[in-house]
Amino acid sequence: MNSQTGFVLSFLKYGDSDAILHCFTLEEGFQSFFLKSVFTQKNKKKAFLLPLSILSFNCRKSKPGIEINSVLKFELEKSYDFYTDVKANTIVFFISDFLNQILKHENSNPNIFSAIEEFNANLDAGNYRAHLILLILLLKIQGIAPLNSNLEYLDPETGNFNLNGTHHLFTKEISAFWKQISTAENPYEIKIKTADRKKLLDSILVYYHYHFTDFRLPNSLEIIQQIYE
Repeated sequence: MNSQTGFVLSFLKYGDSDAILHCFTLEEGFQSFFLKSVFTQKNKKKAFLLPLSILSFNCRKSKPGIEINSVLKFELEKSYDFYTDVKANTIVFFISDFLNQILKHENSNPNIFSAIEEFNANLDAGNYRAHLILLILLLKIQGIAPLNSNLEYLDPETGNFNLNGTHHLFTKEISAFWKQISTAENPYEIKIKTADRKKLLDSILVYYHYHFTDFRLPNSLEIIQQIYE
């Protein structure tokens, strides 16, 4: 038997009452878990299956060649209030959808795990800029963040700052946010006006497109864009 603790990124109902979860765990990184009978009427634990909720799992040891963990028992490790906030709930659905894509081949990385924890804490405190901060910080952790310099315009394809702009989304103002977030001691304290948040998110999506193979726009993008209207 092995034990793991992880964030729920997505789940798929399997049959009438079972589920397959995709999670990012502290111990193993991206993992899949098989939950038996979680959707039966009497099983109250289905309420735990929320995006970025933290669950602890006790699993049967997998046989060689089997990539899915068969769960014997699971519990909710930490609850959050942001699920009752419509705007925050929209953000957490978007981030879990995003992470489910970009972390799919990621092994154990305590820095990424801690970054998601910090994001959850800030979103729970009502920081509606938190998703923008997290997505840039993850690039830094993975070693593909822009290289800082005194120049003012970020080139998303090369990850370098230039004297002149090379992409219409990476204006002097938006490029400055990238530089601030990448270098600040407390990036979650950086103020970003609502009008700039959509522009910054659009620039982040462009950067990921250049630096992640087969990156696709998250299905939840259209929904999160509505919170900027």
